[in-house]
Amino acid sequence: MSEKLELLHTDRVLIVEGKYDAARLSHLTDAMILLTDGFGIYKDKKRQQLFKQLAHKNGLILLTDSDAAGFRIRTYITNLVGEKNVVQAYVPAIHGKEKRKAQPGKEGLLGVEGVDDALVLQALRDALGEEAGIAPAKPEGRQITYTDLYEWGLSGTAGSAERKTKLLSALGLPPRLSKKELVEALNRLYSYEQLDEMQSELLKT
Repeated sequence: MSEKLELLHTDRVLIVEGKYDAARLSHLTDAMILLTDGFGIYKDKKRQQLFKQLAHKNGLILLTDSDAAGFRIRTYITNLVGEKNVVQAYVPAIHGKEKRKAQPGKEGLLGVEGVDDALVLQALRDALGEEAGIAPAKPEGRQITYTDLYEWGLSGTAGSAERKTKLLSALGLPPRLSKKELVEALNRLYSYEQLDEMQSELLKT
């Protein structure tokens, strides 16, 4: 039985390629985790804008696969948001395949999801350097919650999907953010008071 690893704390936003990587990382760090959807980031202008906003506000950690495709995505995002706003975390190139896959990848290397927890954590700590383990700074004011989304009519109510789409469009945020991603992104970018006022004004238009 493997030993329990200490959760990594960071205020930076962790960028990974896919949902299986995100699921794997979610029990290793309390960082906000967002996906590139593989090469999908190339065409997703609103997700690009979100990455830029968060890069300037919090900074990013890039953790992509060790194959050529992973490095292409890494280079693209670094150029997109500016090198000074990014730290690079690298998992070692290990030959093998993930259990859920019938065949290994084109280069025969394990993706992030298949690399041992200890190696992934070490990659993150190496990238963060002195930042590693520093507790995230809590934003001023109270946090935006799922209940707020409901009370604003953005979730779980009649017409909520339409109102949510309208708000995300006005804020320049990607329409496909999950509820969890949405709450995390809003808390990074706005105070409760700011967003309460914004959505009230938006409903009048």
